[in-house]
Amino acid sequence: MPSPPAGHADRTQRADRERAGLIFVGEMYGVQIDQLALVLDVTPRRAAAVVARWRAAGTAESAVLSRGPRWVWLTKAGLATCGLRYSPGTPGLSRLAHLRAATAARLAFAVAPQFAAGGAYWRSERLLQARMGGRIGQREHVPDGEVHWPDETALPWAGECWAIETELTPKTAARTVTIMRELLTRTGDYGCLAADVQVPGHPARHARAVYLCSPAAVPVVRRARAFLGTLGARVEIRMLPAGAALPGASEPDREEHWR
Repeated sequence: MPSPPAGHADRTQRADRERAGLIFVGEMYGVQIDQLALVLDVTPRRAAAVVARWRAAGTAESAVLSRGPRWVWLTKAGLATCGLRYSPGTPGLSRLAHLRAATAARLAFAVAPQFAAGGAYWRSERLLQARMGGRIGQREHVPDGEVHWPDETALPWAGECWAIETELTPKTAARTVTIMRELLTRTGDYGCLAADVQVPGHPARHARAVYLCSPAAVPVVRRARAFLGTLGARVEIRMLPAGAALPGASEPDREEHWR
């Protein structure tokens, strides 16, 4: 059998990476091009060229929605191409800072050696919201993401599911306590029957709640964790990763980053 043409493997790898990038954008509602460059493992200029091809193909749109690089999001055709059953739309302006922070958190987990070694995967807030089915009147809190660690590894936390929260601005302590308790006592998956959300005696869905915080949010999150007593032992507090803030906004202090 003849060998593939020179460069064929590189082109295939690049195409696979770009498809994965398209899916990533769809799962995160939208991302800025500098973050997409990290997903694609290319320069921002090359990432912009990829986005131009997506736009030409009708699978994505892009625009300047905030300070810094352009944002990119998927069209209805792009979501269908990726098999994502989400409603298309431009990312809401009021959510852009939150979306960037959640994307930075996902990227930071993805490059951690344990993530790949453990075969871990991220479930996005958009996916969890979609599982809820847009139920009118639903009051369940949905985390900014979940990290799942499959059983088939030697990692101490194999088999666990972690709830991920990104805290750019502090909520009230009472609201933070309520969210923490809900995350840590939940037993059912998102989209389950209401009777299965919290079933006494059943194992908790989230082994940990990992809070990635700005310096301004840390004091409230720490107070809320302390208020929970022994339940708070399952709350982990870290600083937001590099690149979490919208360009032009102040970046978090890195002193406690990913310790």
